[in-house]
Amino acid sequence: MVKGSDVLLILVAILFPPAAAAFITGCSCDLLINVLLTIFGYIPGHLHAFWLIYKKMKAEEMYGMGGYRYVGNGGFEPRYTTQAGGQAPINYGTVH
Repeated sequence: MVKGSDVLLILVAILFPPAAAAFITGCSCDLLINVLLTIFGYIPGHLHAFWLIYKKMKAEEMYGMGGYRYVGNGGFEPRYTTQAGGQAPINYGTVH
């Protein structure tokens, strides 16, 4: 399912692909790759940005909104995990 934030990211990627890559990955190697791809050819920069957006959408689908973090190379992992390896519930710092 496409959310409003994803539509905004797609619009940003159409206008300036490195900005969309920066919003998703922060200051990382993927941002540098996207800048270089955009310099060498506008279409490769677009394809890379759209690939990052796709991977982010898949992470949201798998881990829930905000339940993931970027680990590089287009990969995401759960933000919070339990010792058994499962995803811990988000309780915003409350103590039980």
